[in-house]
Amino acid sequence: MTKTLPLDLPVTFTSDWTGPFDGHELTRNQLEAAGYKLFPWKIASDNLWWSRPLKYGEIGCTLAHLACWRHAAEASDDQFVVILEDDAIVRPTFLEDLLAGLRRVVSSNPFDLLYLGRFPLEPEEDKPVSDGFVSPAYSHCTFGYVLTRSALDILLGTHLEHAIVPIDEFLPSLYIDHPRPDMRARFPKQIKALAFDPPLVHQRPKDEAGSDTEDSDFVEP
Repeated sequence: MTKTLPLDLPVTFTSDWTGPFDGHELTRNQLEAAGYKLFPWKIASDNLWWSRPLKYGEIGCTLAHLACWRHAAEASDDQFVVILEDDAIVRPTFLEDLLAGLRRVVSSNPFDLLYLGRFPLEPEEDKPVSDGFVSPAYSHCTFGYVLTRSALDILLGTHLEHAIVPIDEFLPSLYIDHPRPDMRARFPKQIKALAFDPPLVHQRPKDEAGSDTEDSDFVEP
């Protein structure tokens, strides 16, 4: 990431932080002792991701994003914050393309969340809003997105730490009516989302980069 990100983009790496958890050694007792609570995730469903318990990798991923939002809210007064996971692929013109896109969309279509890349689960439901942007339907993947200052306050105000869910499901729950009633009730729709179309950022394939979320244990009952 150091080699590929633009030199004039101020970057904070979570790997430089001394945090309370190592995701590979995380336990439920550690989480609860620190005041974190898990959402009752497993339900009877034909959906593979809903009919099983959370994985520690999913919890660690959510906590990492939460830590980024908290850090950005406290340490920066920038209008926009960019979140990139370590498997994000950015092209050499990333910063110029991002700034050009923001200039085009901010005045005509203000947003809270802007996906730089994603995996649309219902692509037929995406709605074009302007050249190069859509209003996204239900989407997964959080390898690249932009938040506004006001969005940080909204996300932190949900107190995700008291009902931890996969970050892939949390973000769309805030801009669509989530298909799970329990998610709709706990995290109701409250932000406006846009997405670059085509994507500005891509994700390195799992067979090349691996997956810290999938290659982890289920949370014990």
